[in-house]
Amino acid sequence: MANMAMVDEPLYPIAILIDELKNDDIQLRLNSIRRLSTIARALGEDRTRKELIPFLSENNDDDDEVLLAMADELGGFIPHVGGVDYAHVLLPPLESLCTVEETVVRDKSVESLCKIGAQMKERDVVEWFIPLVKRLGAGEWFTARVSACGLFHIAYPSAPDLLRAELRSVYNTLCHDDMPMVRRSAALNLGKFAGTVEAMYLKSDIMTFFRELTQDDQDSVRLLAVEGCAALGKLLEPADCVANILPVIVSFSQDKSWRVRYMVANQLYELCEAVGPEPTRTELVPAYVRLLRDNEAEVRIAAAGKVTKFCGIVSPQVAQQHILPCVKELSTDSSQHVRAALASVIMGMAPLLGKEATIEQLLPIFLSLLKDEFPDVRLNIISKLDQVNQVIGIDLLSQSLLPAIVELAEDRHWRVRLAIIEYIPLLASQLGVDFFDDKLGALCMQWLGDQVYSIREAAANNLKRLAEEFGPEWALQHIIPQVMEKINNPHYLYRMTVLVAISLLAPVVGAESTCQTMLPVVINAAKDRVPNIKFNVAKMLQSMIPIVDSTVRPRLPPHHIFLRYSLVESNYMGGKEDLTVLSAILTLPKLYLKPTFVVGWMQELL
Repeated sequence: MANMAMVDEPLYPIAILIDELKNDDIQLRLNSIRRLSTIARALGEDRTRKELIPFLSENNDDDDEVLLAMADELGGFIPHVGGVDYAHVLLPPLESLCTVEETVVRDKSVESLCKIGAQMKERDVVEWFIPLVKRLGAGEWFTARVSACGLFHIAYPSAPDLLRAELRSVYNTLCHDDMPMVRRSAALNLGKFAGTVEAMYLKSDIMTFFRELTQDDQDSVRLLAVEGCAALGKLLEPADCVANILPVIVSFSQDKSWRVRYMVANQLYELCEAVGPEPTRTELVPAYVRLLRDNEAEVRIAAAGKVTKFCGIVSPQVAQQHILPCVKELSTDSSQHVRAALASVIMGMAPLLGKEATIEQLLPIFLSLLKDEFPDVRLNIISKLDQVNQVIGIDLLSQSLLPAIVELAEDRHWRVRLAIIEYIPLLASQLGVDFFDDKLGALCMQWLGDQVYSIREAAANNLKRLAEEFGPEWALQHIIPQVMEKINNPHYLYRMTVLVAISLLAPVVGAESTCQTMLPVVINAAKDRVPNIKFNVAKMLQSMIPIVDSTVRPRLPPHHIFLRYSLVESNYMGGKEDLTVLSAILTLPKLYLKPTFVVGWMQELL
């Protein structure tokens, strides 16, 4: 009996999981569904096929969250039912889930069916999977027909010729379905289905489906057909692509629905790749210009975001003649979001147009956007300045754009100031040490006293990166003295920033300089009247002391004097402040103190 109890005991939690599948509490059912693989391993492959899967097939009226978890779990269930030979037993519950009203459940069910169908043997696909697709495609409720559209590309490659013709016929029926949702699904999945169809039927049947979908009276169907343009264009021969796809793209760029035009603008680069460079230059450049000047701001936003990619396809001469005038107009667009979208990509045009065109045409636009009233516009320009520097050189960049950059360093929006700080090390490496000291050095110190913490933190990290760029000697001469002066700032938050800067600079300047110039300041800060300063001093000691190598450590005060000077004589004892004292003591023994001495000091202090 004892042995039997030991055998049955591990199965007891499994029994609970199985019972929870029928529980009234949705959370218990959800937890159990998410552990279906555990239940299946406990039941074994045979019982899973005969008991668990039929139970799940009947349990399709549950809460949507439970059904979604079930659809997800079943997608990876083939190993639990005996391998690919028995994969077909998983189709009935997923077929049932493909008919529910909730879209996310249907989408996940289709995804799982595709995973299973891709692993099934060809004869099993013909026997089980293709009949499932046909049943869904002829379903009375539209949800089944919507789901069916996403399964054709899995079923078609394994089908014999007769069934392939039947599948194409079913898909044609779905493309003409009375419900717009079904036609939308057919348009969305047409590209995937087309990738599996033979070339002769691609030019006849599939292109017929495509043309009819592009002329649908529902704009939601037409905009999904735009995605099919790029997918079909890659499958067709160049001549067929120009003859069949290009007219559709041009027509869509003038569609009465702004959503369709938006989709064209968003997909334009992929569409240009599909039709090739010459048709792009002759047919799509005018279409793109129309989109850049569209009445709807959303369309202009999408078109502006593709301006650099589009200029990369056409020649510099075409870009200057047709695209640049539109870019100038967009730089003063009434919508701030259009200007922001343009600013995020316009810097990339400089390498494409060359130095002369950049200086004459683009620099005035850059300056205009740098002074834009909307902070995101300025931010997007600042973050891409290095692309312009590669083209026009640092001298011209500093003369034309640096005054605007210095002005932005004091921008009222802190994110703009932050972007400037993050760009400073790159700018410094390009400007050189002399130019930097003359023009930007004072700014770097000014940011240590900013009202926003993120700016002060970035400023401290900026000083470290500058010290790494220009070397320890430069840092000791130009940074360290100015940082040390700020330790006497009356506001404790600024003194805290100085301590952070010291901890970041210490590894860069080396052990000797750390001991001589910075460590005394840190020790002295332990007498600060603000507890947070003292607490951070204690934490800093742990990061700084390893920097001080064995040749410098003997110059430090003896450990007992050091601790008393920095902690005890600062009257920093009692109450919550004991945490800081303990932190400092536990930091130092690792390198300085004997264990017995630490115990004695802890007893004395606490």
